[in-house]
Formats: sequence, structure tokens, C-alpha cells
Amino acid sequence: MAEKIAFQGELGAYSHEACRIARPNLEPLPCRTFEDAIEAVRSGAAELAALPVENSTYGRVADIHSLLPRSGLHIIDEAFVRVHINLLGVPGTTIDDIQSAMSHTVLLGQCRNFLGKHGIHRVVGADTAGSAKQVSEDANPAQAALASELAGEIYGLDLLARHIEDEGNNTTRFLIMSREPNLTRRGDSPMLTSFVFRVRNIPAALYKAMGGFATNGINMIKLESYMVDGSFTATQFFAEIEGHPDDRNVQLAMEELSYFTSEVKLLGVYPSASKR
Repeated sequence: MAEKIAFQGELGAYSHEACRIARPNLEPLPCRTFEDAIEAVRSGAAELAALPVENSTYGRVADIHSLLPRSGLHIIDEAFVRVHINLLGVPGTTIDDIQSAMSHTVLLGQCRNFLGKHGIHRVVGADTAGSAKQVSEDANPAQAALASELAGEIYGLDLLARHIEDEGNNTTRFLIMSREPNLTRRGDSPMLTSFVFRVRNIPAALYKAMGGFATNGINMIKLESYMVDGSFTATQFFAEIEGHPDDRNVQLAMEELSYFTSEVKLLGVYPSASKR
């Protein structure tokens, strides 16, 4: 039986593209929710999961940040997907035939200029690949979908227009999750370490907690806060640094961090992607 990599969405989704970029040798396993994708790895139904964490246009994927610390999984890689949006129609149609386009509301908003220019009405669908699947099943020559070229290939749709997004740099970052951590790798690109922590309830705790990274020459590339369990007083921080936990300067910084935090949880150690 082929090993699988789980993702949220239908076949042809941008998360499916992330799976092909990160692990082209694994069979993609579509899941209904992020939780289902995580559970597929925990249960052994899949070896890995590809989860989106942030988009260059719309920021972080909030659900993922709350799920990661409780998932029991470990980050072992990252992947970047350039979100190219395409107009897909049933075979034999042209742009002039299209009266409406279906997709996720986010993608519809990213193609306002093209849709407005061609007088195409926007129809909100559940997601991108699901919209392509729906258009294929309905076989309505006046209805198109906005999705990836991969979705068009999977659902037998014609590519009516390529790369119609308004912004030229829309990219989504994915984390590749596994049941087991991998702390042994070293590579040509910098190693990244991701972790979450909560600061102690003392004055300037966050400022002091960050001091160890500055004094030890560690580049912190991400620091984000978010509420825990809906409480306004319980704040957790998600951080990413350049370096490996075995590096002496990282060890010193993490030791200093422990003095000012009530909890620190390592999420993963992995090489920086070439597209970063």
C-alpha cells in the first residue's frame, strides 16, 4: 500500500499542489477538515500532512496556529505554493460563453479586475477544487470555476485563461507534519526551529524572554501572539528562529527563555525551503 500525505480539501486544491511539491512520491489523501488531516497522520492512515499556515496576501491561517500545539505532530519541512488562479470551463467553451465563475470567496476577491473586465458574475463555492468539481458535474457552458490548473486536469475542464489573479506574488506557506520529529538533519540552507511559549505573569516578561536571542546572535524570523481557549488574559506566542536546538547559541537562548516562561513546546526542526 502506497504511503500517503493528507491535506484539507478536494483533489486539485492548492494544498494538493503543496503535497506534490513537498512529497511527489506520496499518494495525496484529501480530508474534509484540518482536524481530519491531522487525525489521519495520528491514526496511521497517512504518513504526513501538509497544512497551510500563512498567505502573503491574507496573513496567517488562524485555525492552524491553535491546532498545531495540540496536534501531537511535528514539523519536518516547509513548502511554498505560488497561488496562480485560472478560469476553467467545461470542454468546448470560450471566455465569451462564461457568464459566472464559482470559487472560494477569497479567490473571487483576488480576480476582481479580470472578472469585471469580462462581465463575469461571481458565485461563492465551498472551495476552489470543489468548485471545479461542481462545474464539471453541472456541465453548464455558461459557468466556470476559478482554481488551479491541477484542478482543471483532474476534473476534465478546459483552461480558458491562465494566471488571472490581480496580485502578482500571492504565495501560501505550508508546514509538513509527521508523527515523529526529525532532529538529525543538517543541510546547505539554514535550519529553522519552531516553538510556542507562554510568558510568566511578571513585568516585561516578553522583552526579557526575547533578550537571549538578541545577545546570542539568533535571527528570529517570526513572532506571533494569539489567545488560548478564548481567554483575553492567556496569550501564547508562536516563534520561529534560524538555528538548530543543538547549536550552542540556541541552547543558551532557550535556557534564558525558560526563566521568563511558564511553558515552552518545540514544534519542529527543519531546513529552510529554497523558495523562502
